[in-house]
Amino acid sequence: MLVTVLGFYGGYPYNGIGTSGYLLRNDDKSLLIDCGSGVLNSLASYMKPTDLDAVVLSHYHHDHTADVGVLQYNWLAAKKENPLPIYGHTQDFVNFAQLTESNATKGIAYNDYEPSQIEGLKFEFMRTVHPVPAYAMRITNSDGKVIVYTADTTYFDGLVDFSRDADLLIADTNFPEDVTGRKWHLNTKEAGTLAKDAQVKRLMISHLPQTVDVEVMLKQSQKYAGDIPVVHAFQGLEIEV
Repeated sequence: MLVTVLGFYGGYPYNGIGTSGYLLRNDDKSLLIDCGSGVLNSLASYMKPTDLDAVVLSHYHHDHTADVGVLQYNWLAAKKENPLPIYGHTQDFVNFAQLTESNATKGIAYNDYEPSQIEGLKFEFMRTVHPVPAYAMRITNSDGKVIVYTADTTYFDGLVDFSRDADLLIADTNFPEDVTGRKWHLNTKEAGTLAKDAQVKRLMISHLPQTVDVEVMLKQSQKYAGDIPVVHAFQGLEIEV
């Protein structure tokens, strides 16, 4: 599996770089994990958006879905024979219903009590702790390689078992270590500690803040991750798993 970072900021795009979006390629399949603001333009540097095989959305906050509508227009204009599958949850049925656009895209529901087979990959979902229903993803290919994407969440114990032994952990890391108390995203201490406790192979911190030096975020995360290699997301970063 090859992961390419298309956007990595939380909340809003910044300095020409978009919010959450990751291109996942496995064998001859291409999947888009989240589709935030600016992601579609970035995706076009790597492939035609109308050549995607599927989109999987963690939740419906705009910084994860802002480009879904324009992606639907792109597919509508292309007049493709088959609609693009867009996977989402039905806890917010109004937003889920909008994933289907006649002659362009089709919304497909996933849930957290059974795996979904999506383009040759096993997706397992776990609801996170966030102001709206959001789901972490554990993605396994036929070789047994595992990518875990926390999506948006504050820390809770279930993240450790869900992330256990992953080859790559992509962690929502929106705050430096001194931000504590009630919050809806991980801080650097929590992201690094999660990676260490779950014994993952690599950690990528993402969903980064616009107002904190990324090297500070990286240094803090690495401190708590111990010997586990940590990288920070940047546009165009590719990690092979």
